[in-house]
Amino acid sequence: MIIFFGPAGAGKSVQGQLLSARHGWRWLSAGQLLRDSKDPELLKTMSTGKLVPSEVTNQLIAEAIAKAKDIDHLILDGYPREMAQAEWLIDNKSHHGRDIALVIVLEVPKSELLKRLAIRGRADDVPEVIDERLRIYRQEMYPILTYFTEQGVNITHIDGVGTVGQVHDRIVEEIEVHNLTVEA
Repeated sequence: MIIFFGPAGAGKSVQGQLLSARHGWRWLSAGQLLRDSKDPELLKTMSTGKLVPSEVTNQLIAEAIAKAKDIDHLILDGYPREMAQAEWLIDNKSHHGRDIALVIVLEVPKSELLKRLAIRGRADDVPEVIDERLRIYRQEMYPILTYFTEQGVNITHIDGVGTVGQVHDRIVEEIEVHNLTVEA
């Protein structure tokens, strides 16, 4: 399993979908799974920039992982976002049967994120919500990365600025350095 880490607008979804399409891997986006749930309470929580309760997100991820049991590589996008989720992912390996092979942290400056989110134009991409998401992301990211490091998970930071192709090439180089196959 590869996990993409980065704030909203860093390019996690684009890069995850690109890896998935080019290599036959399964891309699982926590945000997309939550938006697709059509649950009014979840959608209301998300529209404020706040995080959905871990139990709900864990259940959606568990179901998505189970449905992808025949796919060699999974890409998690936007999950885990809280320490409880990171612990769940590690503690429930015996249930979902997946090791975390690599965490890819896409690094993008706030000025670039704001430009990208303005173009993306989702309803929840307004300045107040973006600031709240960035605050939560920074607050939660560092402890999760520390926890993963303590668990022996490989973590790599990648410059997420440039064309989609340039960033993708950097990601593929790192995947190859960590001996993960990229053939379809």
